Amino acid sequence: MNSIYNNAIKIFLGFQIAIILFHLCIIAKIIPYNITWGGRLQNDNEMYVFETISVLINLFLCWIILMKSNLVKYRFPNKVVNVILWIFFVIFVLNTIGNIFAKTFFEKQFAFLTGAFSILLLIILKKKKTTNQ
Repeated sequence: MNSIYNNAIKIFLGFQIAIILFHLCIIAKIIPYNITWGGRLQNDNEMYVFETISVLINLFLCWIILMKSNLVKYRFPNKVVNVILWIFFVIFVLNTIGNIFAKTFFEKQFAFLTGAFSILLLIILKKKKTTNQ
């Protein structure tokens, strides 16, 4: 069980880094923003706002995962970390459904990724902590 948990943490963080890089490529206009956000972004200003928020949320999620795995010194209490991760789990499940019905084929493909995030988060959340914080 421990190796499944450790692998889930590593895979999740690896995916998160890739997603952050993806959003940074959109901000840098390497990737066009019209293939994301359901094709609803109308201009560069909207793109900068949405993509900056996305990067910050993904960095926050990485930080929470690092707390859950005891890889950072400063920590929220375990209950707070778990509640945050459960909220993200629900968001990823709903996002998977949304991606299935997205306007662009490119965004529909993200249903696999968000579905994988949901599964990985479930594995991470099911791990019992041996220390109480």
